[in-house]
Amino acid sequence: MPARLEGIFTPTLVPFDAQGEINEPELRRFVSWLIERGVHGLYPNGSTGEFPRLSLEERRRIVRITCEEARGRVPVLAGAAEANVKETLAACEAYAGMGARAVAIVSPFYYRLAADSVYAYFAEIARHSPIDITLYNIPMFASPIDVPTIRRLAEFPRIVAIKDSSGDLAFMMRMIAAVRPARPDFAFLTGWEAVLAPMLMIGCDGGTNASSNAVPEVTRTIYELSRAGKYEEAMRWQYRILELFDAMLYPFEFPDGFRAAAEMRGFRFGHGRQPMSSQRQQDRAPLESVLRCILADFGLVDRPAGGCAPRTGDAPRDGVEQVVHEVMRALEERGLI
Repeated sequence: MPARLEGIFTPTLVPFDAQGEINEPELRRFVSWLIERGVHGLYPNGSTGEFPRLSLEERRRIVRITCEEARGRVPVLAGAAEANVKETLAACEAYAGMGARAVAIVSPFYYRLAADSVYAYFAEIARHSPIDITLYNIPMFASPIDVPTIRRLAEFPRIVAIKDSSGDLAFMMRMIAAVRPARPDFAFLTGWEAVLAPMLMIGCDGGTNASSNAVPEVTRTIYELSRAGKYEEAMRWQYRILELFDAMLYPFEFPDGFRAAAEMRGFRFGHGRQPMSSQRQQDRAPLESVLRCILADFGLVDRPAGGCAPRTGDAPRDGVEQVVHEVMRALEERGLI
């Protein structure tokens, strides 16, 4: 039986050249760098990779390049979010042939569906897929997958995991409580790194986190500390990730801030597929300052000559302890620890 999906999976950014085409040499270099920096897996064709802005051929090419460059060093969770069952199954077949470990499939988007229709959609795919499936719950963009539906879908052997991008701790706990007793092999991944450490504390198996494009070392450290039960230390790095996450997310159009931060690590990503207005040509200096200070604290670069401003990551000790206490108390109440 294949190993459970766990750890930090990077939803990889896609570098483009001056003509707006996929920059294959740079993508290969980036994939290898992520693996060398310690990510546990790769997730091409995710939201961070701007899959809706790519052609069918480009999505196939990105997965092929990623699988080739990974060379089995880490598993590949390939995004297979197409607009209908037929095309999704075609993607499943293609990515299975390329060597992907599993695919991630978004709940039906554009048209808002009821829970029974969401179930019917995934059930049809699960009956015919040649590759394991990760459900992708991203309710801000697609039909939500509720807990009863997830529990029913977990009865299909091909459905082995869920990636949830709601950031809702209580929802994640309800999913784990509903599914894990019957499917201990089922994996729970969070797509919202603003709460990565708390999610790991309540039983998540890992995350698919856009920030790992820029700071794979830090996201892996949060994972390892949390798995080791070193929750207070994990929460201190969580506050730092939250600071960086906000700097990458809010002043920019997604995922431009993440592209900018990854460029600061020495890569050429070019312009994204979405044309940018003059108002969106954001000043990168604040982001660069936050990133450089986090990397300096991690020991990867020298501290800036001007020093670093007071950080939101320097949360009072009692504040960190309170977060840990509340999460652990909730786990105890539900009999999960």
